[in-house]
Parts: sequence; C-alpha cells; structure tokens
Amino acid sequence: MNSGPPRTDVDEALLGHATYGGLAEQRLTPAEERFEKARRTTGLWLAPLVTAAFLLLPIEMDAEQHTLAAVLLGVIVLWVTEPVPIPVGGLIGVGVIVLLGVASATDALTPLGSPTLFTFIGAFILAQAMLKHGVARRFAFRMLSLPGVGRSTFRLVVAFGLITCLLSAFVSNTATVAMLLPTALGMLAVIAKLLQDRGLVAPDFNPLRLRVGAALILMLAYGASVGGLITPVGSPPNLIGRGLIEEATGRRISFTEWMLTALPICALMFAALAVVLLLLNRPEIRRIEGVEEYVHRERATLGPLSRAEWNTLVAFGATVFLWIFPGLVAVFTGTGSALYTTISGRLNEGVVAVLGAALLFLLPTDWGRREFTLTWSDATKIDWGTIVLFGTGIIFGSLLEETGLARTIGSTAGSALGLGSVFAITAFAVVLAVLVSETTSNTASAAVVVPIVIPIAMAAGVNPFVPALAATFAASFGFMLPVSTPQNAIAYGSGVVPITTMIRSGASFDVLGALLIIVLLPLLVGLTGIGT
Repeated sequence: MNSGPPRTDVDEALLGHATYGGLAEQRLTPAEERFEKARRTTGLWLAPLVTAAFLLLPIEMDAEQHTLAAVLLGVIVLWVTEPVPIPVGGLIGVGVIVLLGVASATDALTPLGSPTLFTFIGAFILAQAMLKHGVARRFAFRMLSLPGVGRSTFRLVVAFGLITCLLSAFVSNTATVAMLLPTALGMLAVIAKLLQDRGLVAPDFNPLRLRVGAALILMLAYGASVGGLITPVGSPPNLIGRGLIEEATGRRISFTEWMLTALPICALMFAALAVVLLLLNRPEIRRIEGVEEYVHRERATLGPLSRAEWNTLVAFGATVFLWIFPGLVAVFTGTGSALYTTISGRLNEGVVAVLGAALLFLLPTDWGRREFTLTWSDATKIDWGTIVLFGTGIIFGSLLEETGLARTIGSTAGSALGLGSVFAITAFAVVLAVLVSETTSNTASAAVVVPIVIPIAMAAGVNPFVPALAATFAASFGFMLPVSTPQNAIAYGSGVVPITTMIRSGASFDVLGALLIIVLLPLLVGLTGIGT
C-alpha cells in the first residue's frame, strides 16, 4: 500500500520555523534549485570582490568612511545572495570592521544593547505563547468571521492591512507588528489547513512558502510603516524630523496639520501597497469556498478560553496598554510636556516588552504543580537569528553616523547634482532617505538625512520645510531588507517571507512610495499652508 508523502503538520511548521534554510532543508523544483545554487555561490566570491574593489578605488574620502563603505557594500551582497545565513553575514561584517580598524570592538558592539533588540525578544516570546496556547488562532477565526472577509484572500489581506495601518498611527510600528504577528500567523495556519483539507496543496507542502502568507506578513510590516506616517507620534522618525524642522524653520507643526498633510499620501500609499503585494505575491486561490462554514465549525470546537489563554491575554493586554499609554499622553499633553517625557522615558518599548514577556513565566496554569504559562524551553524557540541580524544592522547604522559617512554621501551628492530647486532637493531628500534606511533603522535615517537636507536647501535659497518633511516621511521607507526597519525584521523572523520575496516586493513599493511623496507632498503642503 502506497501511503504517499507525509501530511504536513501546519501548526508545527509555523511554530517551529527558522528564517534561514539551507538548500538541503528546502523542497525546491529543479529550476528553483539551480537558481538558488547560482545565487548563493555568486555571493561567496562577489562579496569580497566588491569590498576589495571599492577599497582600491581612488576616492577622496576619510579612511574610516572609505573602509566602512566598502565593508557595508560587501555585507549587502551577502544579505542579498545568502551564501551564509543572513545573520552570519552581518556578524562577518562587524568582525571585518573591527579587524580593519574602523572601530574598536567595544565601540562596534555597544549598539547591541539597543532597547529595540529587547522589544524583539519580548515580542517574540509573547507571540510564542499566543501560538502555543491557541490565542492567535482564536483571533484569526474572529477576523475570518467578519462579513465577507473570509470569502476572499484578497479581502483578508487588505482588511488586515487596514487594521495594521490604523493601529500604527497611534501605537509604535514595532509594537503594532509585534502584537499582530501572532494573529497573522494564526490566519495563515487556518488558510493553510483549509487548503490542505480541500486537497488544493500537496500533502507534504510547506506552509511557510505560501504566497498568501508572504502577502499577509508583508502587508503587516509595510502597512505599519505607512500607518505610522499618519500622526506625528506614530513613528520615531516623525518626532525626530518634526523637531529638527521646527528648530530650523521656527514653524511648529500641529497634530492636526500633520494629519491633514499625511492622510491623503498614506491613503494612496496603502492602495499602492495592496496592488504591489497582491500582484507580486498572488494568493494561491482568490476565493475560498466554504470558508465561512469551516470557520464556524472550528470556532465551535475551540470551547471556552483555557487558563493558559487567559494568562496569555493578560500579559499581552498589559504589554499593549503600556505600549499605547505614552502615545495617549502625547495626544492630550503634547510631546513637549514633562509628563510625556517622563512616561515615555520610563515606559520604553523594550522594557515593556520584556516585562510583559516575564509575566508569562509568573502567571500559573497549575499552581499546585508550579506550572506556568510558558517555560524557558518554549522561549528558546524564538528566532534568535533575526535578533542578531537586526543588531548588526543597528551597528552599521551607528557607524554610518559616527564616521560621518552618511553626511559625506549627502553633501557630495548634493554638490555633484547641483541642486537648486524645491523639487530637485525634495527628490534628492526622498531618494537619500530611502537608500539610507535600507541599511540602517528608520530612526537613524531621519536623524542622519534631515540634518543633511536642511543646510543644502538653505544654501540654495530654498525653504527647507518641504524637503525636510519629505525626508522625514521617506525615512520610514526602506522595505527591501530585514535590517531596514524593525517591522521588516519581525516579518522576516516569521519565517514566511524569503529574502528574495522581500527584496522584490520592497523595491517596487520603495519606488511607488517615493514617487508619491515627491509629487504629492509639495502640493499638500501648499494647500494646507503648513509650511508658511
């Protein structure tokens, strides 16, 4: 009797995933295998060649900046071609930086203490609990049961993106993605099981490689970045850019003025995002017949919330509330108030995340047996590779600023291009901000690019308001690599989005988003009078 290939355990595949898989760990078609072998083999010789070639170029640049740029180019080649696991590529770059004397080991590794890394750790542990105890599955069924949503994968992706976008307008982008990732994975698990039960996929299929999963997870990451632009408190680059603009121009940007300017751009950005993701990652099926009956039947079998689920919701709810609270304070008292400064400083995202995760080890499921909601064995299953990867990205971002390489790139390009009009400087600001944010955090991008753009505009006799605001908006872009934003890193850490898929989708959205900012922002600023 031929039993056929083994049936995939969808829950196990999504819970115990890894972001990086060697060729021997993947099921590929012959054509895919040839492409992957060529891509990864190319990286082995291309990365050192690019680094060496750039080092030998006779460029009039500070030695530290020249070396850093060469190493960073080599690391980017490693990240794109994956001859080694992506986190290892970043670690190689950090090691080479120290060996070549760009920075000491202590200085280079200091950014690994960034609170963002602890946000990842806490959020990943919370997500692990939500997946393990079925809370994410309940959320997924609730969303799938909304009228009309569960019938179409297209509607599901768009509806989930709208929820993400609206939440991230008031909650930090990182926190939004961290809190919704378990729900997204839960929805993917439901869709994958439905496809499996209806015989629409092979019995031994890989649920981590469904196109609908890539569209859903990328919508989560990119939608949060778009939504974060809607309000001045939606993303750290907004606060940094607004502060620098107000300091340079003496013109305060109110909460309402910001929203009136950002909303039309964000609405068109979201429409462009939906088109890009659904075209490039077209779901395996558009309509899922019988999904409503399936969801109703499965919800009925879930029963009441278990003690572990209640505990997980308590930990998750407490974390989300503390993430949101500083933003609520800012709405009523302003970001310049002493109360907001105190609360936002003490309720740091990273600290809140690890405290929320710690609750999972304190809330018991069986006190008599001293059993708690999560064990350390569960916690060790989170994707530490993504945490290492983003840590190395923070290191490169820090060195870009400290060595002055980012400023050198900006001022040199500005002089070479002969920028003299609002449109030209705005376009330059947007392109530079997107490029910088691809290899460092969006916060660092705003901190580096906005101070470059303002003096360039002033030297050209142009009001710096529009170019600086455009750079602030564009700093939240950079969608091609996991190190570009914390949201990208979390999405990559889900294991559902291959690096090639992220690069293809991210590059397309980078271009569309940049064009929207360049074209629309000057018009909207003129209509609202925000910059006068």
